[in-house]
Amino acid sequence: MQRILIVEDEEAIANLININLTAEGYSCICAYDGKTGADYIEKESFDLILLDIMLPEINGYELLEYVKPIGTPVIFLTAKSGVDDRIKGLKLGADDYIIKPFQIGELLARVEALLRRYGKINKKIIFSGVEVDVASRIVNKDGKVVDLTVKEFDLLVELIQNKNVALYREQLYKKVWDEEFMGDTRTLDSHIQRLRKKLNWEGKIKTVFRVGYRLEGNE
Repeated sequence: MQRILIVEDEEAIANLININLTAEGYSCICAYDGKTGADYIEKESFDLILLDIMLPEINGYELLEYVKPIGTPVIFLTAKSGVDDRIKGLKLGADDYIIKPFQIGELLARVEALLRRYGKINKKIIFSGVEVDVASRIVNKDGKVVDLTVKEFDLLVELIQNKNVALYREQLYKKVWDEEFMGDTRTLDSHIQRLRKKLNWEGKIKTVFRVGYRLEGNE
């Protein structure tokens, strides 16, 4: 699981980013000022840093100097929209620059693209004897290949990345089918049933009453 440090002094924004990145399967830590951000950078390792520029105590430009020696990719998040500001941030070593206010979907896409560029996207996921190779889209269970459809594979990845979390049917449908959920659960439910059968996970993929599904386990 990739670790992301969010350094943002507006707590509402930082927490919103945290919630959405966590829902995508990332592990996040928030720092609400530059000094706390610097402490995290010096003591812990991260796969990506989301960094505001206008921070109390130590600003984002100065914090970037802490990051350079370790080579962690950085995305600036800032209300400073001038071209000169963007040029300065990129010249100092930031990998990307997102101007506030931004759509959370754009941020998630930029995060994924940058992690992929740095080779930090998980290529294999292992859970309860099942190995999922995300790049090749091959699933093995106990050493044997399991044939899954495209949507079954995407659904499996979503469940594993959010293990032990109750996922709403609407959330799963939008994520896997990339369409608005219109209230008909039959398509999703039938895919869940096939996954349970193919993986012998009848006891692991739980139905959550009036919510959706939860994959249970700590393997």
